Amino acid sequence: MYKKAVITDEVSQELEVALKLAQEFKLDGVEIRSVWEKGPHELDDEEVRKVQALVRDYGLEVCCIASPFFKCDIDSEEEYSRHIGILRKAIQLAHSLDARVVRGFVFWRKGRLEDQWSRILRKLDEAAKMAEANRVILGIENEASTMIGTGRDLAPFLREVDSPWVKAVWDPCNSYWDLTSGEKPYPDGYRSVKDLTAHIHIKDAKRVDGKLEAAPLGEGEVGIPEQVKGLIADGYAGYVSLETHYRVTQVLEEEVVNLPKGSRFSAGGYQGTKTCLINWKRIEGEALSPL
Repeated sequence: MYKKAVITDEVSQELEVALKLAQEFKLDGVEIRSVWEKGPHELDDEEVRKVQALVRDYGLEVCCIASPFFKCDIDSEEEYSRHIGILRKAIQLAHSLDARVVRGFVFWRKGRLEDQWSRILRKLDEAAKMAEANRVILGIENEASTMIGTGRDLAPFLREVDSPWVKAVWDPCNSYWDLTSGEKPYPDGYRSVKDLTAHIHIKDAKRVDGKLEAAPLGEGEVGIPEQVKGLIADGYAGYVSLETHYRVTQVLEEEVVNLPKGSRFSAGGYQGTKTCLINWKRIEGEALSPL
């Protein structure tokens, strides 16, 4: 059976609030994306020690550092250099918190993937070497705002990278969000990447008046119940992190969703996340129940 986590800033910028909710729902761990208004690469030594102590006190693990690595312009050498520095700091944080995965991306979407393919591979080379040297998995997430939004594209890319230290962070909802792809997240996208996956994010979404909006887990159109059944049937033993995005009384703006950080993102997250955790428990119960 897989392990369960929540991305803490989906609950609150106050880490202890998120840890209490994770403990209440008997989760195994948490994922760090932004804490106390800072990205993971911005935390100072004292703040890192505070994270260490709090996570330990609540009996949880840190499963992943959700860095914004390579959410940047592929044509900007200045941004490229800055993001290599972000990765370096995220890897240091991963070591400090005993996290095995650092999440990253493959640049903001610009033109056709096939035209950028070789450039992305070249620019990822230094990052792959850093991951290997530090014995940390660099997890590339599929996201519609970046050059790779689907499992169908992520799988051949990772096979060409051909490194045991560069794997997939599979997000079925992000595949659904990639409107131009036509990919069915489950089973099609999942089957493409399941043998390459080191970590998974789950959330849900649906179309409302022709627009995509986040939805409570299992109440959208992504196929989360089927995905959960698939993970259980396949014996996936890694972490699955809830990345809520659903807010009960508001809809997060696109720019906030694309670069989540701070109170503007976390506002309203506690209740939305609690709703999704309740639904997740129900979905698992249905998946595990005999016919």
